[in-house]
Amino acid sequence: MLATVIHAARDIRIEEVPDPVVSTGRDAIVRVVASCVCGSDLWPYRGVTPTKHAHRIGHEFVGVVEQIGDGVENVRIGDFVIAPFYLCDMTCENCRNGFSTSCLNGGWWGSKDRTGGFADGGQGEFVRVPDADGTLAVVPGGMPAPELIPHLLTLSDVMGTGHHAAVSAGVTKGSTVVVVGDGAVGLCAVLAAKRLGASRIVAMSRHESRQAVAREFGATDIVEERADEGVARIKEPFDGIGPDCVLECVGTEESMDQALRSARPGGQVGFVGVPNGGPELPMQTMFSTNVGVRGGVAPVRNYVDELLPEVLDGRLRPGLVFDLELPLTEVAEGYAAMDERRAIKVLLRP
Repeated sequence: MLATVIHAARDIRIEEVPDPVVSTGRDAIVRVVASCVCGSDLWPYRGVTPTKHAHRIGHEFVGVVEQIGDGVENVRIGDFVIAPFYLCDMTCENCRNGFSTSCLNGGWWGSKDRTGGFADGGQGEFVRVPDADGTLAVVPGGMPAPELIPHLLTLSDVMGTGHHAAVSAGVTKGSTVVVVGDGAVGLCAVLAAKRLGASRIVAMSRHESRQAVAREFGATDIVEERADEGVARIKEPFDGIGPDCVLECVGTEESMDQALRSARPGGQVGFVGVPNGGPELPMQTMFSTNVGVRGGVAPVRNYVDELLPEVLDGRLRPGLVFDLELPLTEVAEGYAAMDERRAIKVLLRP
């Protein structure tokens, strides 16, 4: 079978790898129908996160269950499933408390799993899924209509992650919101804020194509400026004091600084950008403004049941973040397109 393998910075290859096999009674083998490239995949692609050895990559996919172990109870052969960007059992205390990313028995695609082997990457033709009963979310009704697949694929990561930013920041009916970051997660955060009832949503974006998606998702205002000028522009529509909630969806020192200085006194920052460099949180700034910070890696598996019905009936259309579709064999071009900001998010079809 074919799968994506990263060898080093900017060295993405499509290679023949062994077909996956059921190795425990809890496993399932999924035939991938669609996968995608994530903004966080760009950190190893750019060399920010070093690649010490060649390994499979990718952590967002949907597909059809082809095989199951004899201990799998909730997933059946032929089910169409959504795989979140991590492994979880959905039975431990952390999972039941709503934070399946901290599953006591979980793991990450491409890393060692609890059997001692390496979990597959999601950008391939087939994937072995450990703890299939917990990890996989079954889409009712079997194979969905083709036009729904991109929207369902976002529930494996970016839509759930944008939702986590909004929930962490306390967005509710009538909230005023600013979103820092115009990648797929930031755009989904705009959609999540709109869904939760925000009355005014400012998207920070310098790119016309991304601004258009942000407006379609519910942004009422666009701010292109950054740093001090950006903070001043953000505060203008909010009586000079800033919004209730700021959703930080990038993960850099500059984006967090932008978020903290943009929120009104007593406001809340919800952060989901994968941290890559920068100092510790500025406690003096937070102390003097009473701005709170909450968030982290998004427990998207816990959000699927809430978001899935609205994707299936068309109320949520987060798949609009995909603006480039490629065959899996052209995955290297997909990475390059996202790295060069020629695409918001790339969908891959095996």
